Amino acid sequence: QNQQTREQIEGLLRRGAHAELRARLCCRLSFGTAGLRSAMGAGFCHINDLTVIQSTQGIYKYLERNFSDFKERGFVVGYDTRGQVTSNCSSKKLARLTAAVLLAKDVRVYFFSTYVPTPFVPYAVQQLGAVAGVMITASHNRKEDNGYKVYWENGAQITSPHDKEIIKCIEECVEPWNGSWNENLVDTSPLREDPLQKICDSYMQDLTKICYHRELNVQSSLKFVHTSFHGVGHDYVQLAFKAFGFQPPIPVPEQKDPDPDFSTVKCPNPEEGESVLELSLRLAEKENAKVVVATDPDADRLAVAEQQENGSWKVFSGNELAALLGWWLFSRRQRRAPAPDPANLYMLATTVSSKILRAIALQEGFHFEETLPGFKWIGSRVKNLLDNGKEVLFAFEESIGFMCGTSVLDKDGVSAAVVVAEMATFLQGQNLSLAQKLVDIYETYGYHISKTSYFLCYDPATIKRIFERLRNFEGPQSYPQSCGEHSILHVRDVTTGYDSSQPNKQSVLPVSRSSQMLTFTFQNGCVATLRTSGTEPKLKYYAELCALPGHSDRGVLEEELQQLIGALIEHFLQPDRNGLTWRSA
Repeated sequence: QNQQTREQIEGLLRRGAHAELRARLCCRLSFGTAGLRSAMGAGFCHINDLTVIQSTQGIYKYLERNFSDFKERGFVVGYDTRGQVTSNCSSKKLARLTAAVLLAKDVRVYFFSTYVPTPFVPYAVQQLGAVAGVMITASHNRKEDNGYKVYWENGAQITSPHDKEIIKCIEECVEPWNGSWNENLVDTSPLREDPLQKICDSYMQDLTKICYHRELNVQSSLKFVHTSFHGVGHDYVQLAFKAFGFQPPIPVPEQKDPDPDFSTVKCPNPEEGESVLELSLRLAEKENAKVVVATDPDADRLAVAEQQENGSWKVFSGNELAALLGWWLFSRRQRRAPAPDPANLYMLATTVSSKILRAIALQEGFHFEETLPGFKWIGSRVKNLLDNGKEVLFAFEESIGFMCGTSVLDKDGVSAAVVVAEMATFLQGQNLSLAQKLVDIYETYGYHISKTSYFLCYDPATIKRIFERLRNFEGPQSYPQSCGEHSILHVRDVTTGYDSSQPNKQSVLPVSRSSQMLTFTFQNGCVATLRTSGTEPKLKYYAELCALPGHSDRGVLEEELQQLIGALIEHFLQPDRNGLTWRSA
């Protein structure tokens, strides 16, 4: 019933564009590391009115099967500010259709009356006792994309087998039901409730559980600049700073309000560093603000930059921020008198992230665990630990995703922004910058030098060929024993479940056949992973060199890592031969 997307298909049909029609209509959306995500537009492999209705009908069917009290407990729906005029498609409209499907089936729906950060949806699911929730967002993806992120009753994103079962249910009910198109139900149904005020107030109250120095914050002279990257973050970060006793951060005026075109940045991903933070850094210099915090468009991730003594800016990587946040949250906890026993304490990271928390855990006596990439795995594991009486302080993924505390079982840029502000304020009182404290952490626990980047590849066959070559490198079913002059000690292949470091040769991490992921442990202690992105056409590589405390010649370590990455690209990825596009291009 969407005239624009219908016309897109009719136009392709008139032009005889059969290959394009096949691409759009002969495959369905599938769950990646962050739910369903694709370009907005016509076709069953894109995000549009129809595919969102179909997905929600499938979820309704699956939840009805699993929860006898589904209709009473209800379902949460949130959305960001994305939109595409040519497809008459916006996050809010897709959220209204999601709600309509459920309201037409007499399900109570908690529908936010305005855009919210993604973390508000999993938070609301737990607070309201709902059976599940959906957030319409494509996070930091390009402006053409949108997505459909599903949370289970435990407040974590769905994992297997739920995702597979929901896809089956979607395929069983592709014809829209009576009422599924009636988005006006959001305005008229008595079963629709607006949880905005309650959830916002409760979230800000819970946030103060990880506020340790309110009196310092109130008196602080340190200034912060915040950019919300044309997304949802502005109002909520302002409130979070207020909850911690801070003056509000200075907003970047050109990026403060929602803009689905993300008009001032080449891509809406703060992870890209200084090139996309240009406006915030210039404003910070003008305002004499030493720290910039940047939330991505749906405010679930956080980038941080700090001005150095010489006037230049350091943009911290996700791994560096995690070292700081892990140290901070552990050291604040241990200030209680008497200091609690760390044996019941956990921190987590995805397996492609830095091992710095492992080094801190070994020295300080708490537990560190790894999961597969994607916060859906972290959220589920954290819930499991909490249910077993464990305490979880912090979790992260290297792509600037941080979970401070356990009020939200997902990454959260709003809470991370204000925790970083408090840490920077405390350190200023010790005459230390964030960058200086980071060096101190590395001197104490060992340098962890890491580099993460990617190539663009739009051809799935090429990606498959690259990984199959590595699995049959020296003959059938034999992995490489070296990369250039660097000897390989162990290989782990999560796609097939193989791990040469284990006595039974089986991976401890769950097998993930739907994505490609190979990890090489080198003789020199470097760990490098090659994997496909679960949300974008990217072939990512991650490499880290971990040194023991006292081995502090950073320059030597960085050079060694750079040489290894060069060999990895040349011998394993072969960008020229495989037609891969370099990140900078």
